Amino acid sequence: MPAPKRVVIADDRITADAAYRLACEGTAMLWRGDFQNARQLLQALARRADRKPGKAATTPVESFNFHRQAQSQRARTLAMLLMPFNADHTIPLRRAPDVTAACTEAYGVAGEPYVATLRELLGLIGAHEWRKTGVEIAALGDKIHPHYGVFAPVRGEYVALVADMALPATNLAFDIGTGTGVLAALLARRGVKRVVATDQDARALACATENVNRLGLAAQIEIIEADLFPPGRAPLIVCNPPWIPARPSSPIEYAVYDPDSKMLRGFLQGLAQHLEPGGEGWLILSDLAEHLGLRPRADLLAWIEACGLTVLGRKDVRPIHPRASDASDALHAARAAEVTSLWRLGAR
Repeated sequence: MPAPKRVVIADDRITADAAYRLACEGTAMLWRGDFQNARQLLQALARRADRKPGKAATTPVESFNFHRQAQSQRARTLAMLLMPFNADHTIPLRRAPDVTAACTEAYGVAGEPYVATLRELLGLIGAHEWRKTGVEIAALGDKIHPHYGVFAPVRGEYVALVADMALPATNLAFDIGTGTGVLAALLARRGVKRVVATDQDARALACATENVNRLGLAAQIEIIEADLFPPGRAPLIVCNPPWIPARPSSPIEYAVYDPDSKMLRGFLQGLAQHLEPGGEGWLILSDLAEHLGLRPRADLLAWIEACGLTVLGRKDVRPIHPRASDASDALHAARAAEVTSLWRLGAR
């Protein structure tokens, strides 16, 4: 996000209405008051932003586009409340918490004073807590500890699909776009003797490495930096690409948004040449894009055909995340119909 063009000093005396007007105008407020009062002000700004009526949509695509526009505008508005930081990541405000560990994990060494949005800071704190406590993965029988900027495996249905599918072989598997390393760890725990997990994001590589070591699986899993496939062939190649073909608005959204289905198509295009004879490629993909009108099922099937692949089978599961049953969600109709599938693909 670019730096604001105009910044004013604000403290406990500013009203929520005045702050909201400034934020909507694009004027940022550098906070000099009590930290906890700043948190309350941010909540007040969020309530005002959420009261803004949304545009009426006539198609699922319009609903999605209007939803994304509203999200983007809300994010810009709430980003107008700035916090000052010292060079050691401490916050020079009354009642400010100790956030040095959270900021160090996300930013590294600062070396000089800086400012960041309060909204982002709260995200850093949340990410730090998740990293400390971990996310319980039932299929793994253990926890995965996501790092800041790496998508947390909170949607357990896709992990369960991989846990329940019969393995075509146990000598080798590739995990493409490993993220936290959860699927690589699951395959290793299921008895795959060697798993090569790839990613091209530095945070994901560090996160996966830490999780693999924490789980005691370093002897079975190799984490390497690669754009999709590692060298060679494998009898099992697993990929859980982003499922919505749209432009992400922040780095972490690359785990959800895949412009022009680039990663999905790249996986399909390279799969046949990296599969051993008789091997299987497991594509784990939500059909939410289909219900939003962003990518027809016919396109996916045509890409599979064009890449010299055949569908060996498919297993479906309905999502269990809260949004699937939240009727107030702008995309409720699509989310309620969503199905996540594990496509078993083979080379023709």
